[in-house]
Amino acid sequence: MRRLLARRMKIHLFGAFFVSLGCAALYKFGIADPRKRAYAEFYKNYDPMKDFEAMRAAGVFESAPPK
Repeated sequence: MRRLLARRMKIHLFGAFFVSLGCAALYKFGIADPRKRAYAEFYKNYDPMKDFEAMRAAGVFESAPPK
């Protein structure tokens, strides 16, 4: 029973470190990288003036009335 807390603490510390490392890797490869690719794909063909004109024609803006 001697040094039981220290021995268990060491095991749990290593376990928590590897679980957190695994969660960080899953987030990076499962969420962050696909999101970056989706944004890059969207902005590759995005034309802000075309989008502005479409919103202007729909009457979204008060300061820029539709033509």
